[in-house]
Amino acid sequence: CTLLNQPPAPKIPTRELTDDETISQVVIKEILKTPPVESNNPKIAFLFLTPGQLPFEPLWAKFFQGHEGRFSVYVHASKEKPVHTSHYFMGRDIHSESVVSPKIAAIKMQVSWGKISMVDAERRLLAKALLDSDNQQFVLLSESCIPLQNFDYVYNYLMLTNVSFIDSFVDLGPHGSGRYSEHMMPEVEKDDFRKGSQWFSMKRQHAIIVMADSLYYTKFRYYCKPNMEGRNCYADEHYLPTFFNMIDPVGIAKRSVTYVDWSERKWHPKSFKAEDITLKFLKNLTVSCHITLHFIYVPCLY
Repeated sequence: CTLLNQPPAPKIPTRELTDDETISQVVIKEILKTPPVESNNPKIAFLFLTPGQLPFEPLWAKFFQGHEGRFSVYVHASKEKPVHTSHYFMGRDIHSESVVSPKIAAIKMQVSWGKISMVDAERRLLAKALLDSDNQQFVLLSESCIPLQNFDYVYNYLMLTNVSFIDSFVDLGPHGSGRYSEHMMPEVEKDDFRKGSQWFSMKRQHAIIVMADSLYYTKFRYYCKPNMEGRNCYADEHYLPTFFNMIDPVGIAKRSVTYVDWSERKWHPKSFKAEDITLKFLKNLTVSCHITLHFIYVPCLY
């Protein structure tokens, strides 16, 4: 057990670092060494990434009720502005537009499944939530997620941990390492390439690092995309798992707190229907350290 808990040995560079990589590593290392800013009122930021409506908004409202001041809500709707039914969500929409010039009208940022625009939307949510210094944990959700535990359980589970829950694993098959492009070298080598679920819970320190990174993000923007060199690489499945495996492997739990069922081995996870949601099914999930569930997954809407 002692050996298993030892941090991995530092990686010996096989090449001279580029100027950009040196600058990036210095910034990241300084952020990692900086103690987190203490908050008298630490909150969880719930980041909803959705094409439009939030069908489970009433359920989330019941989850939030009575816990005012301990959470923040941010909604990124990429296709149509949702009509909210709960005051917890009203006024919490963030703009999914980018103004390229004061003289040019804002251009709509299209969010497409499997493309880097999914990562852009995640970064946009994180940036908005980081403006509130009380936000200490950042949970990415979709319109299809529902909470599995009550608010106090989720709050304590996330606030009392010192790691981020970012799924990251080695997949040696065609849908894992087979998606790697040698154009990512020298910054990202094939041995560093990882895969994972998009849904994360991230501590503030790591959220800031995501904002600070441009070097590794750029590699994935240009060289991890569908139909590139005969490969289908999806940045939202590989960028964060690879990035954090490289820069802070002991700082992540390498798993997600959102339950997603990939047992059907399709492009998208299983869709849960009413008849699937039994008491036994929910009990099995709640004892396995999951706090949210993808109830009905509809990625085709993005």
